[in-house]
Amino acid sequence: MPASTSKTLRIAVIADSDTRWKWGALTARRIAPEARIDGFLLRGRATPTPRQLAEVGVPVDGVREVTAAEFIGEIEHEPYDVVLLALVGGAVQAMLHGLAPLWRTTERRPVIGTGYVGVVYEKLADGLLLRHGADIVIANSRHDAERFRAVYEGVGADASAVTEAALPFLGGDGYTGTDTRTVVFAAQPSVPQSRADRAYLLRRLVQHARLHPGREVLLKLRSKPGEHTTHIEELPYQKLAARIEGGPPPNFRLVYGHMGEVLDRTDLLVTVSSTAALESLHRRIPTAVLTDLGVREVLGNHHFLGSGCLASWDQLDAGHRPPADEEWLARQGVAADGSYDTAFDAVRKRVTALLGRPGLPPVAPYYTSATAPGYLPGILARHRLDGTRTTTDVTGVRRVLRDAVREAARGAYRHGVQRVAPVIRRMGEL
Repeated sequence: MPASTSKTLRIAVIADSDTRWKWGALTARRIAPEARIDGFLLRGRATPTPRQLAEVGVPVDGVREVTAAEFIGEIEHEPYDVVLLALVGGAVQAMLHGLAPLWRTTERRPVIGTGYVGVVYEKLADGLLLRHGADIVIANSRHDAERFRAVYEGVGADASAVTEAALPFLGGDGYTGTDTRTVVFAAQPSVPQSRADRAYLLRRLVQHARLHPGREVLLKLRSKPGEHTTHIEELPYQKLAARIEGGPPPNFRLVYGHMGEVLDRTDLLVTVSSTAALESLHRRIPTAVLTDLGVREVLGNHHFLGSGCLASWDQLDAGHRPPADEEWLARQGVAADGSYDTAFDAVRKRVTALLGRPGLPPVAPYYTSATAPGYLPGILARHRLDGTRTTTDVTGVRRVLRDAVREAARGAYRHGVQRVAPVIRRMGEL
């Protein structure tokens, strides 16, 4: 189908978790503030709940949960101008291969974009090559853009899709405070992973609250019990907090909600390696990236080498407020210098240029049956895009029955992943 010729762009955003929905929906708004946005949630273990969607605060024209095959069917029959794949790398690759056959004989097709939701500190080559084939691969900083191009050029792949921008959820008023009245620890679902490390961080946070009774100390959590995020959280801080000896001090509490609203009242942001650190630094809020558990690739805090933000709880207890390095900030796309308003100009320009062409070339990922015959088939099979896809044009009773069965299966799957599997794993560690 040809793309829409109206002035108001139509954008389809598909995401597979809360953070990727946040990235995708906000990126769509950055690209075209007046666009009509249709949201799709890829069905799986991390499909965000209505509360998680509402927390992002981005109004869209509709949100539906779909399988990969159903999404491809929607794109085939709707005249979208832009399709944003806010998905994990394997899902992006599967979608690219699933979408490619739709436009082999048409003159026009949507512009396909993808990217990352935050700091890229692991699986750089793997994740990037799985995203190759999109028309736009958004880099959140100059640093990332250089690394992305180097990976593509290193395997002889076209690197022209890499487009420098910034994280779409930076914003808020600049910090002007001088006193530390509110300390916020930004928790992460899977960093660190072990019970001992997570208990240690919680213990130090509570200790900080007791050492500074005049400060409000907040533990900012990503999800409530029963909800899932991009990463599996097997040891929620809520459970660990319930076991604090003697109970937490009165100036310590757990908080949820929009990160931007929490940062509005933050004087010191503490984390291991959360993307929240970049949101905080964008506002020039004093930000500490903890070294207590080491500076290690598995923790992701190595990404902040040279930032000036690395610090330990001992230093923070003593009153340290880390000063960020300006050169590091500039390379990381934090745009603390006020240039954020133009951060997405290159993406908008590329979208406009691609839409203005009489026709886009076929979707051509780097991975094919010739370049990755032992890797690609498994990726496609996981999303049932390996030739076994059935039509999505089901009507009447068949559609009702199919949806009911899928919903029941999905509920059973989520219960197994979120409730049963962690218990079995913990029992195995005894």
